[in-house]
Amino acid sequence: MSTTPKSRNNPAQLRGDEGMWTFDNLPIGLLKQRYDFTPRQDWIDHLRLASVRFNDGGSGAFVSKHGLVLTNHHVALGQLQKMSTPKKDYVKEGFFAKRLKDEIACPDLEVNVLVSMENVTGQVLGAVQRKSSDKEQNEQRKAQISRITKDSTDRTGLRCDVVELYQGGEYWLYRYRKYTDMRLVMAPEMQAAFYGGDPDNFTYPRFALDFAFFRVYEKSKPVQIEHFLTWSVDGAADGELVFVTGHPGRTDRLNTVAQLEHSRDFGLPLYLTAAAKKRADCYAYSKLGVEQERRSKDRVFGIENSIKAVTGEYEGLLDSALFQSLKTAEDALRKSVAESSDAATKDATDSWDKIAAVTKKSDDRRLQTAYRSYSATKIAGLANSIVRYVVEVAKPNDKRWEEYRDSSLESLQFLLFSPAPMYPDMEEFFLARALEDAVKELGKDDEFVRAALDGQEPATVARGLITGSKLFDVAERKKLIEGGEKAVADSKDALIVWARKLDPVYRAQRKWYEDEVESVIVAEGNRIAKARFAVYGRSTYPDATFTLRMSYGKVAGYELSTTLVAPFTTFYGLYDRALSHAEKPPFDLAPRVKGAGMKLNLGTKVNFVTTNDIIGGNSGSPIVNAKGEYVGLVFDGNIQSLAGRYAYDGTRNRTVAVHSSGIIEAMRSVYGMDKLADEVVGKK
Repeated sequence: MSTTPKSRNNPAQLRGDEGMWTFDNLPIGLLKQRYDFTPRQDWIDHLRLASVRFNDGGSGAFVSKHGLVLTNHHVALGQLQKMSTPKKDYVKEGFFAKRLKDEIACPDLEVNVLVSMENVTGQVLGAVQRKSSDKEQNEQRKAQISRITKDSTDRTGLRCDVVELYQGGEYWLYRYRKYTDMRLVMAPEMQAAFYGGDPDNFTYPRFALDFAFFRVYEKSKPVQIEHFLTWSVDGAADGELVFVTGHPGRTDRLNTVAQLEHSRDFGLPLYLTAAAKKRADCYAYSKLGVEQERRSKDRVFGIENSIKAVTGEYEGLLDSALFQSLKTAEDALRKSVAESSDAATKDATDSWDKIAAVTKKSDDRRLQTAYRSYSATKIAGLANSIVRYVVEVAKPNDKRWEEYRDSSLESLQFLLFSPAPMYPDMEEFFLARALEDAVKELGKDDEFVRAALDGQEPATVARGLITGSKLFDVAERKKLIEGGEKAVADSKDALIVWARKLDPVYRAQRKWYEDEVESVIVAEGNRIAKARFAVYGRSTYPDATFTLRMSYGKVAGYELSTTLVAPFTTFYGLYDRALSHAEKPPFDLAPRVKGAGMKLNLGTKVNFVTTNDIIGGNSGSPIVNAKGEYVGLVFDGNIQSLAGRYAYDGTRNRTVAVHSSGIIEAMRSVYGMDKLADEVVGKK
């Protein structure tokens, strides 16, 4: 399992505490070398089984034997929004269940626990015929993956996903235990959880109580969990070795230079332009009234967070020194391939150029990808999913799109039949805005625009679709799914009729991408992966794929310009920050926090930073010490870490976390949740 690089001149040489490592290939050698720590297999397995993936994005961990799960408030935000009403705004006011009977069910939250992993690279690649075209090889690969997942699901009853790693160099079958009866237990007010608002987002020092508790139930009772993380009351100390286990969403560190250039010159600028318009729409809707402001809080938070994150990624690619380091690493690998006498390695000689060609080919369709909004709103997305669903499930399993395979249907139906509220005026507003953007950016002659509008104005179409649809009723959605292709084909529901018209456009667009672009990138990426393994072995880690990873690091402050940033903040600092800004929003204290001043131990640590390598999706990840004790809760990265999608810099990249002692202090002294705090720390 050693991952010590082969030589000091290896361009894959890891920098500092770099790495989002899969559990089958942890950096045992590096941990021994750098920290004199060698984890036992039972320690590794325990952390894996205590870690939780939130299927709607984010991470968490079990922290008691009674199924208690701890994650971030901002990971819980979507559920809080769905569970709120005009009379009970859990986002603004918080939620505090002091008894089991007060815990309330989430409408559509699924969490997963990784119970086993199996290398199926040979099975997947063995089904791909090298003499076939790239398009045919792509179809063969997907068909084989569908067979593997179906067989495993049928045998185990678990959620089974085949995960592509190292750009197709490896394929692993991940089996998850799935939980869908999730109850909300506690969430602070958003003003306490997201203290400092957008100005403080992706910065440090921070003073955020960004935590929330859920509980997993089975058969209407709290599930009993063997693997949960014991709590460290003292929490992390300066310089201490710590580990993060979580589900980083996506990195592009193994992408080719051509792909990164495409992101820098086209993809990211286009995203930021489109996102700025969506942000303006969100604020326009929120200003229509108090209720509209309440309904749109999670949208506003999401778009602001995304814009700030992607701006940091974009600036990272504009950094000439960073980009040159990526180019240097690629040049070194290409040189090794060119000089190799191994036929399999030499097979990748032209792969970079082929990927560059298809990447450029996709430029002409980048506007279509950005502005053909099949899921502009929740109700529009449901309509399009229903139309595709009945067509796909009528096919043999190995001919379907991935999201409609048998192994995915239970989770998909869970979302399609969600009872979460949808608001007709909100759906109409955002659908009209999305259609307006499509006309403006794509033109009236675009195939999607013609199908979506049929010569009418966007506002008129949106109004007719929303008022003419019964899809807001869960029973209506179930009836269409159960009725299959005939029920959908015969439906007069306005949104279903509209989605049927859009379906051929969507299918043609997706088929073009899969046949012309994806097939080449996968085939050539596989060749590059084989070459990389031949040159460097498995001395590094694959890009993030929203699958479970471990990163290691230490608690450490950092230099910023001409000053030093301390590793910890305290409640003293929180009150000082509020007073220094005269408690003007977003630096005003939440009422409960302000009222707790005399009760709090103000010297208690609130937030801290570590050198762990993380990315979006790690939100809610536990931070544990070498004993496996829970010492902190990941909720952010500093602004310097945003370029981490492409490269890691241990001198500046920092993970930002809530300190375990700060969580308990807030639970007891601010929120009066002593019974829950006792459960967390293991006090009988």
